[in-house]
Amino acid sequence: MQQPCTWVLTLVPAVLMWTSGFATVAFRQDGARYWRVFTALSIGAAIITVLNLALTAASPVEMGLTHSPEPGGWWWLSPFGACLAMLVQVIGTVIGIFSARYLSGEPGQRRYVAAFSVVLGLVQLLIVSDHWLMIIVCWAMTGVALERLLCFYTERPFAQLAALKKRAADRLADVFLIAAAGLAYWQVGSGSIFDLMHFVASHGTTPVLEASALCLVVAVIFRTALMPAHGWLIQVMEAPTPVSALLHAGVVNLGGFVLIRFAPLISHAPWARGALVAFGLMTAVFAGIVMLTRISIKVGLAWSTVAQMGFMVLECGLGLYSLAAMHIIGHSLYKAHRFLAASTVVRETRLRQFMQAASPSVVSLVAAPVAAMLIVFLAQSVWIHPNWPRWWSVILAFAWSPLLWLPANRPGHAQFNLKLGVSGLVAIAGLTLLTSLGHLLPFGLHDTPNDLLGLLTLTGMALLYGIQATLRVRPDVIEPWRRWSYAGYYLDERYTRLILRWRANTWMPKSMVHPAVASQTSAYAGSVR
Repeated sequence: MQQPCTWVLTLVPAVLMWTSGFATVAFRQDGARYWRVFTALSIGAAIITVLNLALTAASPVEMGLTHSPEPGGWWWLSPFGACLAMLVQVIGTVIGIFSARYLSGEPGQRRYVAAFSVVLGLVQLLIVSDHWLMIIVCWAMTGVALERLLCFYTERPFAQLAALKKRAADRLADVFLIAAAGLAYWQVGSGSIFDLMHFVASHGTTPVLEASALCLVVAVIFRTALMPAHGWLIQVMEAPTPVSALLHAGVVNLGGFVLIRFAPLISHAPWARGALVAFGLMTAVFAGIVMLTRISIKVGLAWSTVAQMGFMVLECGLGLYSLAAMHIIGHSLYKAHRFLAASTVVRETRLRQFMQAASPSVVSLVAAPVAAMLIVFLAQSVWIHPNWPRWWSVILAFAWSPLLWLPANRPGHAQFNLKLGVSGLVAIAGLTLLTSLGHLLPFGLHDTPNDLLGLLTLTGMALLYGIQATLRVRPDVIEPWRRWSYAGYYLDERYTRLILRWRANTWMPKSMVHPAVASQTSAYAGSVR
C-alpha cells in the first residue's frame, strides 16, 4: 500500500511557518506587516494540514507497522500524526491572531512572532519525523525556541529561573533520548522508526530494546513536566496568556505523541510500562489534589495540565493508546479555550461566590460512583465489542462521579436536585458513548491493556476520589496536610535546590541583578552546597 501523502506535501506546513519566522526577522522595526505575513502563511499551513489529514484518512494504516514511504527514510505521516498536525496548526493560527490583539502596543512583538513561527514549524516537523535524529533535534530546538516566548517579559526574574529549570529538564531528556536512540541503532542497525517497529513486529523485543524503551520513557517524563520535574510549568505563568495557551495546548502534549509513535516498542517493555504507570499515577493523584487548593486562574490551569499529563502518560503505560490519542486532542482543545477565555473565568468565579453553592450531600458522594458505574456499563453494553477493559470503565466512573454530586441542606429544592441528577446521568452516558465512538476514528492504533497495572491504577483513582469526597464533607480531617498540599509537597523546592547547585549565580542576566539580590543569591547558594 502506498502512502497517499508525499513527503513534499508533508513538509509544507513546517516550511511555511519557518518562512514566516525568517520574514519577520527581515523586518527592521515593529509594525503590523509581520502579523499579516504570519496570519497568511499560518492559514495556508492549516489548509495543507487539513489536506494531509484527508489523504491519510482515505487509506488508514496501523502506525509504524504496515507502511513507510521509504524504509529507512526520514519522514512519515501517520493518520494520528496528520490529525495532531492539523489540530496544532489550527490552534496555533487562532492563538497567533489572538496574540496580535493581546500584545498590541507591547515592545518586542517582532521577536515574539519569529519565535512563535519557529515553534510551530518545529512541532510540525517533529510530528512527521521517522528518524531518531530528527526527533532529537526537533524536540531540543522546540524547547530552545519556546524559551524565547516563555521569557518574553525579560525583566521578570522568576520567569528566568523557571526557564533555567526547564532547560535543565530538557537537557536531561536529551541525554536519555540520545541513549534510547543509540541502543535502538545498536540493535536494529538503522535510525528509522519504521525499521525499529518492523523489527519488533518480526522478532519481538530484546534486553537492549527494553533498555531503549526505558530511556525513552525517562526522556518523556522530563519533557512532559511530570512530578518531580514539574515546577517550571507552574512558574512560567508569568508569560503572556497566548504563550501559555500554546504551551499547554500544543507543545507539552508532544510527549504523549512520542509515546504513541513508539507504542509497539513500549508495549513489549514491562519496565518502561511500569515507569509510565508509576510516574503517571503519582502525578495525576498528587497534582489533582494540589489543584484543589489553588485560587489563581492560570496557576490552577497549570496544575490541571500537570495532572492531565500524568493521566495521559498513565493511559500509555496501561496500553490504552486510542484513549491517550483522544485525550491529547480533547486536552488541546480544552486548554486552548480556557487560556484564551481566562478573562471570563474571573466573572464566572465571582458569580459562583455570590451564589454560595452548598456542599454535596454525603449520600450523593457515596452513591455517585455506583450510579456512574451502572451508567458507564449500560452505555458500553450498547456496543457489541467493548472498547476497553472493565477496570477502565470503573476508573472512568470515578472520574465522572462529581457530575452526580447533589447539594445538601436545600429544603424545597427536590425538583432542582432531580433535574441536576438526571442531567449528570445523561452527561455520563453521553461521555461514554462519545469515547466509544472515538475508537472508530481511523488512527491505526492497537491497544495492549495490562490487567495488573490496570488494577493498580484503579486503586489509585479510588483513593483520589475518597480524598476529594473527604475534602467536601470534612475538610478539617486533612487540615494538617493542607500546607503540604498547597506547597506541592515541596517536590519542586528540592528540584530547585539541585538546579541552583549547578547554576546558582548565572541563572539571571547580570543587567537584572541588584547588588542586594546578588548577595542573597550567593548566600543561598552557599547554604544549599
